[in-house]
Amino acid sequence: MKREEYENIRARALAMYERAGIVLTDKEKENLEVADFGLGDIERLGLQLITYINTDRVCAKEMVLFPRQTCPEHMHVDTDGQKGKEETFRCRYGKVYLYVEGENNAQGVQLPPTPVTAFHEVVLNEGEQYTIMPYTKHWFRGGKDGAVISEFSTRSTDETDVFTDSNVVRAPKVE
Repeated sequence: MKREEYENIRARALAMYERAGIVLTDKEKENLEVADFGLGDIERLGLQLITYINTDRVCAKEMVLFPRQTCPEHMHVDTDGQKGKEETFRCRYGKVYLYVEGENNAQGVQLPPTPVTAFHEVVLNEGEQYTIMPYTKHWFRGGKDGAVISEFSTRSTDETDVFTDSNVVRAPKVE
């Protein structure tokens, strides 16, 4: 991703945090991560996030999805002898369409331009939350106005997430 595009995405994400009433420190703003997953299609496949804390036991993040932007399907696996991440998503702004393994109840879902296998739809409106257990394949998308999501979890090891699409690269590369 080119530096100019990266900075534009960061500015848009910061505006969404502000719209949601999320107050951030200057340091948190500086540490905002733009993840395009190496797929070169940030408007459709991406995620913007700030990690507040990530210790051996707990993690807290604030995530932004632009309108209809999708985080690709993945699952959290054991890492360095620790069980895979358990995470709770809480919608703070907009609407989140979360897809997890389970009975297919997704009617007319628009598939992302990357492979997915989970079709149990959970819709999170503002103030609603859902917990995802380790080893559960999941993907999520922002609604028509995008979404801001708080994540509360056990230790995050994003670098070892297993993505359904083998082309995904978790660490962003900015030119």
